Amino acid sequence: MPLSTVGTGREDATTTPWPVPQERRTLTVLFADIVGSTAVTERLDPEDVRAVQFAYFDTVAGVLRRWQGTVEKYVGDAVMALFGARTSDGLDGYRAVRAALEIQAALDRRTLPGGVTLRVRVGVATGEAVVDLAAARDGGHGMASGAVLTTAARIQEYAPAGGVVVCAATHRATAGLVDQHALAPASLTGKALPVDVWRVTRPTHRRPARHDGPLIGRRREVATALDQLTGAVREHRPRWVALTGPDGIGRSRVLAELRHRLTEVDGRAVRWAVAHCPPYPEQVFGPVAQLLRDLAGLPAGGPPDAVRPRLAALVDGLVPAGQVGPTVAALAALLDAPDRSAVAGAAAVRRVLLALAARRPVVVGVDDLDRAAPELGRFLHALFAAATDRGLPLAVLATHRPDRTDPLPAPAGRHLIELAPLGTLHTGRLLRRLLAGSGRPVGAAARLLPLVAGRPGHAAAYVEAMPRHGTAGDPAVDAGAEPALPEGLRRRAAARLDRCDGAHRAVLMAAATLDVPVTAPAVAVLLDWAPERVAGALRRLTDAGLLQPSTRGGLVVADPAVRRCASDRLPRPVRADFARRAASAGLTGMTAPTGTTGQAGVAAQTEVAGVAAARAGASRPTGVTGRVGARRPVGVPHRAGDPGRVAPVHRAAPGRRTGVARAAEPVHRAGSAGRIGGAHRAGSAGQGAGTQRVGSAGQWPGAGRAAAAAGVAGQLLRSLPTGDGVFDRGSRQPTAPPGVARRPEPGRGSGDTDGGRPGWAATVTGRPAALPQRPGRAGRRLTVVVPLPSRPSGVAAAQGPVTGRRRRGEGLPRPAVPLPARAA
Repeated sequence: MPLSTVGTGREDATTTPWPVPQERRTLTVLFADIVGSTAVTERLDPEDVRAVQFAYFDTVAGVLRRWQGTVEKYVGDAVMALFGARTSDGLDGYRAVRAALEIQAALDRRTLPGGVTLRVRVGVATGEAVVDLAAARDGGHGMASGAVLTTAARIQEYAPAGGVVVCAATHRATAGLVDQHALAPASLTGKALPVDVWRVTRPTHRRPARHDGPLIGRRREVATALDQLTGAVREHRPRWVALTGPDGIGRSRVLAELRHRLTEVDGRAVRWAVAHCPPYPEQVFGPVAQLLRDLAGLPAGGPPDAVRPRLAALVDGLVPAGQVGPTVAALAALLDAPDRSAVAGAAAVRRVLLALAARRPVVVGVDDLDRAAPELGRFLHALFAAATDRGLPLAVLATHRPDRTDPLPAPAGRHLIELAPLGTLHTGRLLRRLLAGSGRPVGAAARLLPLVAGRPGHAAAYVEAMPRHGTAGDPAVDAGAEPALPEGLRRRAAARLDRCDGAHRAVLMAAATLDVPVTAPAVAVLLDWAPERVAGALRRLTDAGLLQPSTRGGLVVADPAVRRCASDRLPRPVRADFARRAASAGLTGMTAPTGTTGQAGVAAQTEVAGVAAARAGASRPTGVTGRVGARRPVGVPHRAGDPGRVAPVHRAAPGRRTGVARAAEPVHRAGSAGRIGGAHRAGSAGQGAGTQRVGSAGQWPGAGRAAAAAGVAGQLLRSLPTGDGVFDRGSRQPTAPPGVARRPEPGRGSGDTDGGRPGWAATVTGRPAALPQRPGRAGRRLTVVVPLPSRPSGVAAAQGPVTGRRRRGEGLPRPAVPLPARAA
């Protein structure tokens, strides 16, 4: 039969060639089928059947167009559509479910030829599939391949007539956005175990869950916002405070904290009204209705007979007595249907807020303003302008993403507070709090630290995805296993990745496979492009915040979640092709997909880390100060604005050995003020620099352990003498162990000091039998360090790669061991 086609906006294909023709994508599949279609066609004339089919397909096509779906195929009287096939906004599952509900409602409203009434069943499933991007258009049969397509068709059979069922993945993606209840597990053909399914009934009207998790590292932002809000109350000058930041940065949590803290100003109680903006609002004045419910104390879904009495009590004394009845009627109509017809109700809410602000301070909070319809923006601007003209103690507190564009001019009293990623210390504290509070092993915080990128939402997602009572032997908890990227973070990363066009996305995906700093020549080799073309794309990706400069030179992907998502999208043939081109060009350090990194990949990452450490340390001047950083994976840089932070560190937990097995990732790091400079170290705060931390008490570097080290760092360790230096934690002074004479380092005078402490280098006269300890500190673990003096004058830097095992002191004056200026 002739098929209707759907113009689907962003999902439409373009005529430009796609640099990476296929991608492994997480998409949502909608499968709709008519109930009892055989009986309908049996009793109708073929011409009537054709008319009914056209009306049915046109109805479904209009709904899919509205929700940006792509028709994959028509199978008889069934329709299969894909959401997120070519681009994703992170809400593919929600859009598919909303489209399924709207299909049911549209068919119920439409009168079909011959008076036929059609009922359909709809199944929605989410999963991974390989998508042919060039064919991702309406009617592009075979554009996607994967088990998720069959799952959607199978679970559709378990939906009631006129109902919508979803799989477990779609259920998790839409939790809190739609009302759904569990059905009996479905036994699907080809599935070994029953599949959990849920029935969706409508978009939810409940308020989002409370944000009562730990708030760490936001003291400055909270204090700034409180100053602005209290200033608006005391000066009777309205303020518009905007909390901005990327998704997962904790905007909603800060808003909840401000509401909790600011309850009164100078003895005057503050009245709060807060609303949350859902994605793709079907009711444009829905947030205004939430503000009204918050003011009147009306819970969503409460008894209807309690609405009008509460509204009457709210407006009593705020509006003239003759206007109470019309005002209550307009407010009740707004709560019943907060759509575009509720203009009068929104105006009544604005009058109530202004009248209330004339009596007491009022703060209007709107969460996720970037999701709202334009009508809400106009409402807030009109409210703020009226409050400014009257000099009322009213403030507007809005949260949104940084890329939100307001079509209206910014208010004069607007103050922007940007929420930056948390620092290493605060991120670690947050992870430990979340892990301990949820009954999960606290030791996993060190492994999760570099993955969350300082975003509290990412930290909560990783912690929630971990088993609650794992053990050290559990692969999900083992420090050697890489945690899987949580579904929520993958959706966000996919949406950010898909904001790029085809060429820039291909460059970012190729860059994500490199464990070496990203440069235009390296990416050009993988994509077989001209370096000039790649250089322009890298500049634009850097301007967009997807790439950032690396401390090792070149660029790195800024967000670890985006990097993992981009790398995982590459199909196996493309990844193998990239690996062959990288090998032929001498590029090493190709990453494996998430969860598949083998020993070779770990060795390559370790070697890259060692090279970066050696280069950073050789070029760092003596006496540079900096902040203490935490261990980060290769390619994950420190935040901008943290001076002196160059590379990650290894810290030994109590009772654990760090040894030469971990010495493959030594780093150069500048100490804080007063530390001895020229540091090649991974020690704790206050430890004298000029040292490399190798292990804990009783652990000594030797040739046997040095053989386990990888990369340049291992070569450096193998070249060290067998003596050891000891750092005294109690005195915070580097001290020489027995048999090591204190003397000035080469190139420094005997009177030179760094922070008031003399520099020293080791002269090995023998290995002590035991570590020296201060009196009264028996049993205290001391840190074993090995001095790395600078290269004496007249000694040339090592040229070429380090090969073989160099004999101690070969070609160099003893006992000093040179640290090459640039490792191979």
